[in-house]
This record gives sequence, structure tokens and C-alpha cells, in this order.
Amino acid sequence: MSFPQPLCTCTCRLPGPTISTVGNTLQIERLGNVKGQSVLCLKGPLTMENVSLFQGAIRREESFSTVILDLSDVPYIDSTALGALVSAYVSRQKLGRRVVLSGASERVSKMLKITSVESLFLTFPTLEDAIGDLMRAGTAQRQMIQINLPSLDGGSLVLQSALFWRCRDHGRSQT
Repeated sequence: MSFPQPLCTCTCRLPGPTISTVGNTLQIERLGNVKGQSVLCLKGPLTMENVSLFQGAIRREESFSTVILDLSDVPYIDSTALGALVSAYVSRQKLGRRVVLSGASERVSKMLKITSVESLFLTFPTLEDAIGDLMRAGTAQRQMIQINLPSLDGGSLVLQSALFWRCRDHGRSQT
């Protein structure tokens, strides 16, 4: 899959010495509207020194129902950045929008898991998987689940779940 050229690139140079293997610069490339979703590609560590750059970038995407954050080139995040990710999730969730993560490194994935926030985000191994699966999910059927439970007075209670989608190709569900 080929992606459009970035619409803009934001760069923040972190203070302190350069770490030769990873660098200390965060770049955010905005690919813009890719098949109906906004895509932001982050490159470099996401830390308290550059979290405001990230927050500004995600705020600019408020018109999109889905923002995909490609973390393929993010070697690590700190607790401040983790808080910013959760904050972005909460803010967008209140508006009926979502944040999707793709390409998280083992180190970033471990941070999400240890802190029990991984369940907040729909995650994909690659950006291509995220775009493809989200497109298929958008066309998947929505279903309502109804459960009948016996009540104490001999009648029954009816519980209905929220709508959810099931991706026909992968069987993955998202509430």
C-alpha cells in the first residue's frame, strides 16, 4: 500500500545529548486523510519534553472520526506521554471518535500492557493492517445483542448490549 506524501512535519529537538542509536528528536508526519481516517506517523521517543507537540497534533485532527497513530518509529514512551495518549483517548471517546494505534514496538506495547491501558486502544501490528481492517470494519454489519434473564417475579429482564462490529475476515470485535 502506498501512502501520500506528508502534509506537514513537526519536529521537536529534546534537550540534552543525542543518543546515537535512537536520536532525541520527535517528528510527527501528518499523512492526512487516508481512506477516511487521519494518520499521524510519529518518529522518535515520545516523552514529557515533547508531549505538547503530540497534543497539538492530535487536537488538529478533531474533524476525523478516527485518528491512527503509527508508532512504528517510536522506540519508547514515558509516563507523561502515556497520560497524553489516555487523555487523547478520553477526549475523542466523549465525542464518539477514536484513537487507533499501529506498529507499537515491543517496549511501547509492554508499557501499555503493564499500565493496563492497552484495552482502551484498538491496536494493529502495522499501519497497513490498521487502514485495511478499519475499512472492512466500516462495512461490516452492526448487530444488537439481546439477553433474556429470568426475574424474581417470574417475568424476564431484557438486556441489550451496545452496538458492536465484527470484522468478517479476522473475527475481531470492537465495542
